[in-house]
Amino acid sequence: MALDTLNLLAILGMAVVTYATRVAGLALAGRFDLSPRAQAAFDAIPPAVLIAVIAPSALATGWPETAAAAVTALAATRLPFLAVVAVGVIAVVGLRAVV
Repeated sequence: MALDTLNLLAILGMAVVTYATRVAGLALAGRFDLSPRAQAAFDAIPPAVLIAVIAPSALATGWPETAAAAVTALAATRLPFLAVVAVGVIAVVGLRAVV
């Protein structure tokens, strides 16, 4: 399989733009004094994006995955990250085995 030069340039261009936007965000974040309300809004962005990515697949694949996502969400309110990952994996494997 050969990689076309135009495709390679497009991929490299997208990588540069992605990297630049991330670096610019980190460089500019420390220059602004945010109100507590704005800081809370910025702190809520990563979990909101994660839920937006996970929820469609968790709800569209079947009841074992949906139930495992709910169990994992409940575990996330009490347990550290690594334990939550373990609970999620065990829940989805266990519920798929039941089906």
